[in-house]
Order: sequence, then structure tokens, then C-alpha cells
Amino acid sequence: MWSQRRVVDYGLAKKAVVRSLRSGRASRGDVCDAQPYLLRAARHLGEPTERLCPVCERENVTHVTYVYGDSLGRHAGQAKVMSELAAMAHDYDEFRVYVVEVCQGCSWNHLTVSYVLGNGPPDLVGQA
Repeated sequence: MWSQRRVVDYGLAKKAVVRSLRSGRASRGDVCDAQPYLLRAARHLGEPTERLCPVCERENVTHVTYVYGDSLGRHAGQAKVMSELAAMAHDYDEFRVYVVEVCQGCSWNHLTVSYVLGNGPPDLVGQA
């Protein structure tokens, strides 16, 4: 997306959780704990992926995208579909996007990536 910046990838944290589950240090109940609201958002607003759930390995995970930011007003904290983000990036100065992967079969959920969007000034790298 044209205004995407300050990207944080949570892939290493996800690998650690899955490794902990497979080694027996965590239980399936510890990691498959999606709240009903998140599962509903996955069903109605989620975007399907081609990646199998790392826990049950039976269903593909769904991405649910949430937006947060002071400038969003009543839209803050809402789940959005990716197609809405481009318009929002033009309409708002700055807001943070969080993408959560959810398995609707076993209730696995994990934050995958977050980033900032908006039409505010770009980040100035290397300047104080």
C-alpha cells in the first residue's frame, strides 16, 4: 500500500509459540483461545489465505484486519476489509493496522503484522 510504514512482523513470535506448543511447554488451550467476537469477525470480514493453520493443520487461516488511531474517531478498533484501507489511508492522517490470523476450526489466533497507514507526513529516516 502506498503509505505503509513502520511495519512490525510478528513471525518470530509466532514460530516461538508454535514451537512451544509442539514441545509440550504450552497446551492447545493456551494458544487456541480466540474470542467469539474475533471468530465472528473472521467469518464475516476475514480474508481467506492459502496457509494451513499451524495448530490443527486442517483449515486455512483467515486474516482479520483491525484499525486503531486517534484520528479515526468511531472507526477506531473496528475490523476492516483490506479494500477499505486504501480509502482510509487517503482520508486520515495516521492510523495503525493490525492483522490477526485466525483458524475458524480450532480457534488459533496470532498477530501477524502491524503497520501505519495514512496521508500524514512520511517518516524521516535518519533525521533527528
